[in-house]
Amino acid sequence: MTLLRLFRRALQGGWLIGMLTLGLVGCAGQQVAWTVAPIQQAAPFSPSGQADMPDLWWIALDDPALNLQIDHALGGNFTLAAAWERMRAARALARREASDLWPDVDGFGEAAGSFSTEGPDESEFALGVDAAYQVDLWGQIRSRVQAERLRAAATLADYHATALTLSADVARTWFALIEAHAQLALLNEQIETNVTVLGLQESRFAVGQIRLADVLRQQQFVESTREQVVVVLSQIAELEHLLAVLQGRAPQETSYDTGTLLPDLPPLPYTGLPAELVNRRPDVRRDYLALEAADRDLASAITAQYPRINLTASVVTAAEDPGNLFNEWIASVAGQIIGPLFDGGQRRAEVDRTAAVVRQRLAEYGQTVLIAYSEVEDALAREQYQRERIALLNTQLDLARRASVRLREQYIFFGEETDFLDVLSATTVEQRLQRETLSARLDLILTRIALYLALAGDFEGPALEPVATPAPEHVPQ
Repeated sequence: MTLLRLFRRALQGGWLIGMLTLGLVGCAGQQVAWTVAPIQQAAPFSPSGQADMPDLWWIALDDPALNLQIDHALGGNFTLAAAWERMRAARALARREASDLWPDVDGFGEAAGSFSTEGPDESEFALGVDAAYQVDLWGQIRSRVQAERLRAAATLADYHATALTLSADVARTWFALIEAHAQLALLNEQIETNVTVLGLQESRFAVGQIRLADVLRQQQFVESTREQVVVVLSQIAELEHLLAVLQGRAPQETSYDTGTLLPDLPPLPYTGLPAELVNRRPDVRRDYLALEAADRDLASAITAQYPRINLTASVVTAAEDPGNLFNEWIASVAGQIIGPLFDGGQRRAEVDRTAAVVRQRLAEYGQTVLIAYSEVEDALAREQYQRERIALLNTQLDLARRASVRLREQYIFFGEETDFLDVLSATTVEQRLQRETLSARLDLILTRIALYLALAGDFEGPALEPVATPAPEHVPQ
């Protein structure tokens, strides 16, 4: 008996496949483990507050108008909608890979005929079902499925990270708009003050009490303040356009009534432990899931080097007359073992590539964790020093205001020997410090937003419903 006949009999009896399965099942689905943690246990964060932070972090700022703007953005932003569709595509890809765990079953029908001028015509009809199945002996298919499911989970985490970033962008833009309107109101007040002083100087110049140069300097100072108004108006327009785009709206058709009052900040939130932050932040979880998916890809690449078993089966009925088509059935079953012998190093190279990707993802995950820690520490430090800076600016502003008032009174009302350049310099410093103090208050709010974003985790609910992107009317062929 030849080896080929023995092999066929073994397949028919099923004992060869069973023996291989029992002997090799212990290796199936082996975990390709990475055991070195990229970041060792971190020390606690710097001292912070004790306030609880809500899941929707912006609620802590107690600004209903901001809440409305963020809701509009979460429901209309197209970048967020694209992230949602990436997540759906990743989930569909995972389902597609999982289909390989099941047999492929196809139905078929055939009809053939021959016609002869000297003999009877012949015809044949057939119907049947074919089935094919690859035995997942080593867990290769399961590893691929696990990898795609992990990547789908990573895209969901990325969707949450995108939503958080969007909410922070809207908050920054909203408060920058408020600050810009506040700057505009302040500049208008400064222009009014400077124009009043200019009128007094012109009156004194008319009676020969001051030089023309002093009047010209004050006129230049008025125009310089008006130039700052133009700059702020430009900033307002750009910020309104940015906010509209963040909300999925046409910028040329959108305007906002923000008011001019920047909010007072609530107490500092409790930062928690570094380990809690790692588990909470969606961007950290996204990179961790990407690392796990790469690990499963490596497992799949390793098992691709092993033999595989394919099973096929078919059920067919055939007849020359369609009326007799279901009278006789033929069933067949076959098994096939395929083992790689030589591929020029292709499979080994794929193992090396996926192993390198695992190490790459491990390094990226470690970097993301460090950045998460750094963002919390940076925000805490910036807020502390920004508060100190604001206190110093307020002190400077008070001193500058007193000096400016005193010099102006001496120059205008008391006729003392005071150089107008001293008056102009003091006024310039006072008005600059007024604007800088306002900007510093905005910087403090932006720093708090950065802290909230660094500490934020996932949030669910109606606020996170993706935009319904309309289908195009015409699709290019």
